[in-house]
Amino acid sequence: MKTAKNSQTVRAMVESAIMVAFAVVLGLLKLFEMPFGGSITFASMLPIALISYRHGLKYGFAAGLCHGVIETLLGLNTVSYVTGWVSVLAVILLDYVLAFGMMGIAGIFRGKFGDQSGELLLGCLIGAFLRFLCHVISGATVWAGLSIPTSAVLIGSIGYNATYMLPETVVLLLVAWYLTEMLDFTKPIPERIRRAENDRVPFILSAVAALLVLVALVFDVGHIFSALQGEGGFDFSAIGNANWTLVFGISAAALAAAVVLLFVALARVIKNQNNGTKAA
Repeated sequence: MKTAKNSQTVRAMVESAIMVAFAVVLGLLKLFEMPFGGSITFASMLPIALISYRHGLKYGFAAGLCHGVIETLLGLNTVSYVTGWVSVLAVILLDYVLAFGMMGIAGIFRGKFGDQSGELLLGCLIGAFLRFLCHVISGATVWAGLSIPTSAVLIGSIGYNATYMLPETVVLLLVAWYLTEMLDFTKPIPERIRRAENDRVPFILSAVAALLVLVALVFDVGHIFSALQGEGGFDFSAIGNANWTLVFGISAAALAAAVVLLFVALARVIKNQNNGTKAA
């Protein structure tokens, strides 16, 4: 029994180390980077969420904190913009260690609903929200007057951090949903979930629809906030400089295509159900 427990502990620790490395690498794959910190990555928070879901909150938070420490080392140049040890400590904790450590909570719902997709997605959503709160607090205190305007500093911090955390969370949820539909993470070694052949087409169409919306969202965020960037920092009053015709055009095209794909997927599901009823 003791040997089996030790083996599980070693497996969890090794898996945690590998997932932390994956999280760091995915964090370097930036889909979009904000001018004053923050970026949209390829689901860099997901490896930590999977550790938390598979091995519990203890390993999840430990992996998240390790990820935060490594991100601190990679972003040391950010600390140079603030002065005083209190501000430096606040940036390290709120923008890195605690912020990235929050994803350790993602496994809190394992076994609660009997559906790993719903359990992990809800945990990821809460973890991403807690990370967002850390960044908002940092923006409204440490970065006030630097990258966040001092007037309406809380609203400015919420607006700035939401522009990358919202798409980042959408990417996280989409990738997590896809993986949990394909793999069973409750097994000691994740196993592929066997599905009927007629289940694949609606799933693929839905994934493509979600990807189109995501691409449009990333484009819109990048375009709008490039218009807000000025020599003196982030200027929300310059929002009118964005090409809103282009933004609305891209968004409308992506949403229209997504609706068509989802409609086809739904029709396919209904057809499969009807065929199954006739066969029975």
